[in-house]
Amino acid sequence: MTLTRRDLLGHAGTALALSAAGLHTSATAQAAPVTLRFSWWGGAERHQLTLKAIEAFEARHPGIKVKAEYGGYGGYLERLTTQMAGGSEPDLLQCDWGWLPMFSRDGKGFADLNAHRAVMSLDQFAPDALRIGTLSGKLNALPAAFTARVFVWNRTAIDKAGLSIPRSWDDLFAMGPKVKAKLGDKAYALDGDSYDLLLLAHAYAMQAHGQPYVSPTEPRLAMSEAGLREWVGAYKRLASNNVCVPVPYRTALGGADKPTEQQPDWANGNWLGYCAWDSATRLRAGALAAGQTAEIGEFLTLPGAKSSGVFARASMVLAVSRNSRQPEAAARLLNFLLTDEAAARILVNTRGIPMASGPLKQLLRDGRMGPAELQAFQQVKALRESGRIPPASPHFENARIQQLMRTVFEQVAYGRISDADAVRRLKDEGTQLLSRMRQPEA
Repeated sequence: MTLTRRDLLGHAGTALALSAAGLHTSATAQAAPVTLRFSWWGGAERHQLTLKAIEAFEARHPGIKVKAEYGGYGGYLERLTTQMAGGSEPDLLQCDWGWLPMFSRDGKGFADLNAHRAVMSLDQFAPDALRIGTLSGKLNALPAAFTARVFVWNRTAIDKAGLSIPRSWDDLFAMGPKVKAKLGDKAYALDGDSYDLLLLAHAYAMQAHGQPYVSPTEPRLAMSEAGLREWVGAYKRLASNNVCVPVPYRTALGGADKPTEQQPDWANGNWLGYCAWDSATRLRAGALAAGQTAEIGEFLTLPGAKSSGVFARASMVLAVSRNSRQPEAAARLLNFLLTDEAAARILVNTRGIPMASGPLKQLLRDGRMGPAELQAFQQVKALRESGRIPPASPHFENARIQQLMRTVFEQVAYGRISDADAVRRLKDEGTQLLSRMRQPEA
């Protein structure tokens, strides 16, 4: 069949029309917004500021919408565990550092962020910061902040009572009876929730014997039986003679784990100090009654200590789901929240002192830290740079290990278990739990 000029022009017009329609369809598809789910836990301040940061991200990336899923810490792990098991977890999620090996034993539980280096500012993180989120050679997560244990004291209340900030463990143990004599039976040298007290005793045992409960390199028990006895013994000394607020008394005041900043006895100077994460300093120092001043004390150390005993960790990490359909967009959101100056101006330190260099410099430059918070940061920084912070294991904060430790020391606190039985349980049951973590996944 011979085509005329009119036929050729007609076919060409049809082709152009179809092509234009195809381009329009493609453009429409590209314009369809990507929706990311992002989950986190926290308090009201973190929620409000994170939502503002999300708005700033969406304004910069109009093709990406973020669905926020947030709430309190209670129930977060249980919900996330269910989601991870069913492959329905959010695209981007806030995760506790101790949960990483639970969800990613072989490094394949989350997306490997190395695959998205082109859209991320990984150069803002020091090598040790990147190691925090690396499992089996895969970058599973990035740390929002680094935190360590510090002693915080109510300088005003201590001065008023005619006492001194302890500079040694002996000073601390002697301070309890002095506090009682000066301020009464319900006054204590230190406050702390049930985990704070457990960790403080762990620091003492590490200094005395040089071994953490869990090896930093593999899931196995590392503390000797003598170290375990020291741990239990130190816990009992701290929980007696008005040194630390004992768990049974704290429980009667609203719960063994009720935060220090919510305790009237801390606010009014009846409890003179606490030992907890430096990231809590701003909130707790701010809870003191008007006219009272918080001050960071030395981290107490035994003479000739074999280790500083300082427990430090990433305060929390952000990870991208391996099941995300938009992993690059999720990586962009992660990168924005942790490294971008616009996000840093909004979020400040609601997730702790940033580990990314840009936000940290901005925070220091803008003077956004209070005196006690800055003092705590400088102490931790000096310890870290001098190599005096021993490596910690995320397995130490595995949910099952946590449950074992808390249960054993709660029984010690209530006098329901002997020292020998407490040591036996920590040794035998801890060994069994950690052994299971070494077994390959089915």
